[in-house]
Formats: sequence, structure tokens, C-alpha cells
Amino acid sequence: MAKGGWQEFTSGASLQRPAGAASAPTAKVHQRVRVQRSKAGKGGKLVTAITGLEASEAELKVLLKQLKARAGTGGTLKDGVIELQGDQVAAALEALSQAGYRPKQAGG
Repeated sequence: MAKGGWQEFTSGASLQRPAGAASAPTAKVHQRVRVQRSKAGKGGKLVTAITGLEASEAELKVLLKQLKARAGTGGTLKDGVIELQGDQVAAALEALSQAGYRPKQAGG
């Protein structure tokens, strides 16, 4: 056998999940949604970060639009994390509860 001849993970088929292992999406009630205030990396500006949402990009954009309207502020979606401008923890917790999630406030 030549040096470097054994390659277990190089074929595309070896990296794919088995067909029967497709997991169903987690129900909204069972997701670990966290709402917290943050200044990190924002130039000293306060933002409210919402993490732990397991939904498609389109569903997250709809939820972001609802949260921005409810809080009366701007916001964005970055890498599955919703960021609202300012201290909007109370408004976000209330809106997420009404949307069917069980959010928790994280941090102080």
C-alpha cells in the first residue's frame, strides 16, 4: 500500500448523513431561546440579541419584522441571531411568547 493510500472521509458519500437520520424541526415550545443585552463589538452601543431560534431564514426574517414593529426600533439578522437596536428585552420577551416560543432572559 502506498503512503497516504487510506482515505476514509474523502468521498462525498461518507460525509452525508444517512437518509433515515433526518431529524424533525424542534417545536417552538422546546427551543432554547435566549434574549440578552449586549455591547460587545458594537462600538459601545447597546443591542438586544436573540439566540437559539431554530427556523429557516425566511421565518426568521418574518419574526424580525414583527419584533422591529413591536419594539419600534431597527434590527438585523446575522448568522441566525436577531439583533434589535437598544434595550428591547421586555418587548422581545413578550413578542416571542405571543409567537409561541418560551424565551428566557440571559445575562444581567
